[in-house]
Amino acid sequence: MAGDGVTLEDLKKRLAEFAKERDWDQFHSPRNLLLAMVGEVGELSEIFQWKGEVPRGLPNWKDEEKQHLGEELSDVLLYLVRLSDICGVDLGKAALRKLKMNAIKYPANAGSRGSSEKRTEINTDVDNDAGGDCVKGRSIYSDSSTSNGAGSQGSSEKRTQINTDVDNDAGGD
Repeated sequence: MAGDGVTLEDLKKRLAEFAKERDWDQFHSPRNLLLAMVGEVGELSEIFQWKGEVPRGLPNWKDEEKQHLGEELSDVLLYLVRLSDICGVDLGKAALRKLKMNAIKYPANAGSRGSSEKRTEINTDVDNDAGGDCVKGRSIYSDSSTSNGAGSQGSSEKRTQINTDVDNDAGGD
């Protein structure tokens, strides 16, 4: 497999086999996997902690530093893939769905282009026309707890239900 690409499905299968061979499934609860991943994110953060901003491609880094970075990135990825598998989430589909949602939330032809402003600070036609995060006149969320529309005052509900247009376009269920 050297030099070949790897899919999330390949990783998921290899991780499941790896855990099964070691009788580790008993320890791979969602909570444990999440906490392990957070620990790995901490190790990843330590690599950058005192370097300040670094240019893309890390041109001034030693090969050993880049290898260490790759190892820590891999640890985070592997825990993420395992966590998604244990939780029954198709990570590939979820990622495509999230990209589609973000394209709606941050349209390239609106105030988000070239801006690092938070979503709530960007004034877009989507907000003005529909009163919130909408597609084809329908909310992509189950409530408007963070939209600019009426009814957002005091809502603590999470925005979880996604518009079926988003689901279908991204190949979601």
